[in-house]
Amino acid sequence: MALFSFTKTHQSSECAGRTGIFQTPHGAIETPVFMPVGTQATVKSLDPAEVHDIGFGIILSNTYHLYLRPGQEIVRQAGGLHSFMNWPGAILTDSGGFQVFSLGALRKVTDEGVVFRSHIDGSKHLMTPEKSIAIQEDLGADVIMAFDECLAYPSDHQAARAAMERTISWATRCHAAHQRPDQALFGIVQGVVYSDLRRECAQRLTELNFPGYAIGGLSVGEPKPMMYDMLEVTVPELPEDKPRYLMGVGSPDCLWEGVARGVDLFDCVFPTRIARNGTALTSQGRVIIRDARYAADFGPLDPECGCPTCTRFSRAYLRHLFKAGEILALRLTSLHNIYFLYKLMERIRTALRQGRFYEEKKAFWASYYNE
Repeated sequence: MALFSFTKTHQSSECAGRTGIFQTPHGAIETPVFMPVGTQATVKSLDPAEVHDIGFGIILSNTYHLYLRPGQEIVRQAGGLHSFMNWPGAILTDSGGFQVFSLGALRKVTDEGVVFRSHIDGSKHLMTPEKSIAIQEDLGADVIMAFDECLAYPSDHQAARAAMERTISWATRCHAAHQRPDQALFGIVQGVVYSDLRRECAQRLTELNFPGYAIGGLSVGEPKPMMYDMLEVTVPELPEDKPRYLMGVGSPDCLWEGVARGVDLFDCVFPTRIARNGTALTSQGRVIIRDARYAADFGPLDPECGCPTCTRFSRAYLRHLFKAGEILALRLTSLHNIYFLYKLMERIRTALRQGRFYEEKKAFWASYYNE
């Protein structure tokens, strides 16, 4: 059996959404799927076993952060990320491109690569496409990403074209540098919010025959309808028989809308980040558990949820933990939030298979957004 394959199992008659099976060396993943983010080889505050027990078969880790600390050599000596963090499922690593370009004045972009200063100690580094691939090969993830140039929104067309051309050039170099057959290298489509650039970038990247394609440079400040417009012009240009990954997107509305436009993979720090600030995703919308009205509320965080948090603890207890500054508050709310998104993706897959996608979407909107 091939190390990697993507099989479409159902195509919706209502929209561009589809279900599928993405086969990796560390298991088969049902799509569409949300991937929790473990930036520094950990989904913040959670034991990998807890994440896996929910049902997640794939998580994401970050090349930039792991390169700086603990360093790719330490991870390589540990036997790769799977052994280092004791994660049994698949892992996707991003290229480090987004983090590098987020450094602003701390980096300088050239055709060779990006010179940047570490946000940790100010040390100087050069990240090239070849180096990004070498780091990711040492990290040993199942899916790795080509090094790309991500621009902020808004950017003018001339700058967007220059970044797109550099992204394609770097993707070509990444493709040539990549050696490990047990890793799938995905190309990344860029083009800011310009339809012509998105189409052209997707078309030219498909000529390199990557085993999967990501859509980057969205959810960086542009209005959501504009992001959806870019998906509508980009996804049709990508191969039907390969997975499509929308990077950095994970709010419930974006998951529904992304799936409707044919996206298979999603990731975002969103559910765990808001959990650490005391916000929970529930069937009735967001709950800010720190609020005083929950001080004597002894019901579960979400009555419709079967996660370990909701089956064992009350809103009153969770609020107490947050007010007392207890670490358990972050853990329990983070566990609940990723469970919520896992179950949401299950619901979406079922709706696609049963031909009830828009019916279920409408029901979700009515409950979650009160619309």
